Amino acid sequence: MSTLSTMRRHPELTPAAKPKRKRKRRGNRDNLVGYLFLSPWLLGFVFIIGGPVVASLWLSFTDYSILGSPQWIGTKNYEIMFTQDDRFWHSLTVTLVYLVVSVPLVQAFALFLATMVNRGVRGLAIYRAIFYVPSLIGGSVAIAILWRFLFASDGLVNGALRVLGIQSSYSWIGQPDTALNTLIILNVWQFGAAMIIYLAGLRQIPNEVQEAAIVDGASPARRFFSVTIPLLSPIIFFNVMMNMVGAFQAFNTAYIVSNGTGGPADSTLFYTLYLYQRGFVDFDMGYASALGWVLLVIVGLAAAGLFALSRRVVYYGDER
Repeated sequence: MSTLSTMRRHPELTPAAKPKRKRKRRGNRDNLVGYLFLSPWLLGFVFIIGGPVVASLWLSFTDYSILGSPQWIGTKNYEIMFTQDDRFWHSLTVTLVYLVVSVPLVQAFALFLATMVNRGVRGLAIYRAIFYVPSLIGGSVAIAILWRFLFASDGLVNGALRVLGIQSSYSWIGQPDTALNTLIILNVWQFGAAMIIYLAGLRQIPNEVQEAAIVDGASPARRFFSVTIPLLSPIIFFNVMMNMVGAFQAFNTAYIVSNGTGGPADSTLFYTLYLYQRGFVDFDMGYASALGWVLLVIVGLAAAGLFALSRRVVYYGDER
């Protein structure tokens, strides 16, 4: 009787509790091994990403010029940004124009080519490699420099126009009206990554669905917009999200093409380029940190808006 009462008071002493303790120790050992494998990433996140992120939040409330010590000024950086800094609003406008124009063009162009390539083209692997190359090299410094020469007054574009009988010495990249358009063209030219993803999505659409639409008498255009697009909507959502974030972060091309000025007349002054100027040209790191956090909030709100919209326009196969 005393043994039974002791086991009731201490259930861990029962025979059935021993396998549980062994499984628990084995589970703890497995978790420890997992954390050991994750430790390089965790340490990198804490010291390389997490630490600077927290530090930048604190610096955004200070007056910090790198050469001196940070001086706490509260929300003054944000007040100046929203009420006195015209270049902040201009850079945000330039970035939004770039995003609103280039992202839909990239999607349309990539989806069109993916649809064409998906029609049983011979040498599909070669076409995929060729179309993907611009995505690999498009953001490089070399391509940005080449872009400057292409659209210069004596560049290849004007040379091609002269061959067609159109005499032009217009500097496409040196005029405020067209400079941003050249960067939009460069971004559209980097359609390869989106096209490969669309092609993979198109090849996953069951043939039975298309055949059923044909039996129902649907035209090719009707099948594309009523069958292909809805089934491809998760892929479209993913590509739009990734391209949107990339457009907000665009920097290299604008920096190289404008020699870091955002010119001519601030027509290519992307938000990230303005942030760079305030932080690494004017050495106003406090203000640059505030710009970075505002950009983070803007990107977060845009992503949240896309996710909210996706509930209505994105179709998943398990929906009822």
